[in-house]
Amino acid sequence: MIKPLQFLLSAKRKNKRIITVSYDTVAVMLSLYLAIGLRLNEWIFTIQTEEFASLFLTVAVTIYAFTRLGMYRAVLRYMMLPALGYIFISVVLSALALALSGFFFQTFIPRSVPLIYAGLATLTLGGPRILIRTFYYHYYKRKKPNVFIYGAGATGRELAYALISGDEYHPVVILDDDASKIGQIIFGLRVHHSDEFESLKSLYEPVKLLIAINNISKGSRLRLVEKLSNWPIAIQSVPSVEDIASGKASLTEIRDLDIIDLLGRAPVDPVLELLSMNIKDKSVLVTGAGGSIGSELCRQILKQEPATLVLFELNEYNLYAIDKELRILKSNLNIDADIISALGSVQRQNRVEKLMLAHNTETVFHAAAYKHVPIVEDNIVEGIRNNVFGTLAAAEAAINANVKNFTLISTDKAVRPTNVMGASKRMAELVLQALADRQDGTNFTMVRFGNVLGSSGSVVPLFKEQIRKGGPVTVTHPDINRFFMLIPEAAQLVIQASSMAKSGQVFVLDMGEPVKILDLAKRMIHLMGMTEKIDGSVDDGDIEIRFTGLRPGEKLYEELLVGDNVEGTSHAKIMTACEHKLSWNDMSELLQQLDGCCHDFDINCIKQILLDAPTGYAPNSTNK
Repeated sequence: MIKPLQFLLSAKRKNKRIITVSYDTVAVMLSLYLAIGLRLNEWIFTIQTEEFASLFLTVAVTIYAFTRLGMYRAVLRYMMLPALGYIFISVVLSALALALSGFFFQTFIPRSVPLIYAGLATLTLGGPRILIRTFYYHYYKRKKPNVFIYGAGATGRELAYALISGDEYHPVVILDDDASKIGQIIFGLRVHHSDEFESLKSLYEPVKLLIAINNISKGSRLRLVEKLSNWPIAIQSVPSVEDIASGKASLTEIRDLDIIDLLGRAPVDPVLELLSMNIKDKSVLVTGAGGSIGSELCRQILKQEPATLVLFELNEYNLYAIDKELRILKSNLNIDADIISALGSVQRQNRVEKLMLAHNTETVFHAAAYKHVPIVEDNIVEGIRNNVFGTLAAAEAAINANVKNFTLISTDKAVRPTNVMGASKRMAELVLQALADRQDGTNFTMVRFGNVLGSSGSVVPLFKEQIRKGGPVTVTHPDINRFFMLIPEAAQLVIQASSMAKSGQVFVLDMGEPVKILDLAKRMIHLMGMTEKIDGSVDDGDIEIRFTGLRPGEKLYEELLVGDNVEGTSHAKIMTACEHKLSWNDMSELLQQLDGCCHDFDINCIKQILLDAPTGYAPNSTNK
């Protein structure tokens, strides 16, 4: 049977339809013949012209009903319960056609024949379809790895149905904690309590556990992931309801757990009025629009319906990628906004200024920066040029173009920096504070926050890659910790802070409690179904965690405040800091000296200026 079935399943769609229609025609005629034979209790009888007319009409109605209900578009191997319903409807219509044709054509069809025919036609038309589907499932499921589904709700049921029909995974068990669902049978799968996981795992040997729960609170989801992270199995999840509804993902697009699940904290919902205040119906420009933070700022800004969104980016491919993505988002959300993509460097003040003037820019988010600590340590001049003088050029352009609001994306590494990258960002803050005092036409704001999970500089993608390759996972120090935040949450808070600002203010985002990098690495290893071993330990384990030592300019602990002079704002997650600043005259003189050192590529001179300036720069012993 295998070879004929394989031939049928591998045939061209046109040939499959011809074969199926031909079989159905024969099946209808055979069912009618058997129905009459059973009723008359004889198998040889004369067929008159009228009987042929009834037979033809019955076949025609059956084939037409199957066609209209999509039975010839359905793929046999994927047929499930809905198809059985369509078969039943078609058979009922066929039996009615038989009965009515017998009445109108005055044919010899006893009244019980249509009922007998309906039962036989259901068997002959539906039986082979069910057999093919059953054989295909039981034969080919052996080639699919077993998986568990966590969640017996609507999402879990839909996922089970999709996986059974698909070719990738074979669901064998559904787990849930709801006592009312335990023991239910869903598409042949029994619902078990999660406490039975260990025994079920030994029985079925699943390759992963798929979380199919989307209707619980963020806190409940975090507690669930915390519980599952101790289970010795790889854990993934289905996309969120929002992503499925918007068309961004399909139900069967199994993903690694969201970064929020690794972070262990739930983001705070934004204040919508603050999000739209400086954006809606305005012209907005984002520098560094293709970067991790810049691109997310662009997504969030577009959702607030600006009149114009200008994307300014040095990297051509990054600009192309974000432009393409935003145009799709614009179409999906039906937003009427002009998207302008502009190549260029923020260090070229004339270019930036002309761009702002051309599009009547009212709001600027300055995200362009070199932010990778080791790279900037090895390229100090370019780091200073881009982070300090690039900020100066963009700010001066904004003043000349009468931009109302200018927001700098800063970093926690600007607080008592031990590296040039952090010192350069603190210097950029000082530049804007001095410019804020020099004039009152442009409102300059600085927003300072820590690491964002999932960005190009985040440890999360690095750890994932290392784990998939079998390790080792590299952590610089067992005690190192960092503040973390999700990119969308950080972007939303930046936008909200910019709407609350008085010129020259430094805003600090509440990043929650710092996360120990070693704990994050262990959590990721567990959630990917493996266990850790540290420094070549002889204990059982899959992935080694290796400590590599602090990199040049790296700190064990990051801070968000230079001093203790911090005040709350109307937003629970946004604070404002009052910190030391320079007058424009002092700042201008300092910048002239720094420019000269950069021109001469005098690294020692640059570092000395950073040390003398009120940046708090104090290179650590690992710095070059």
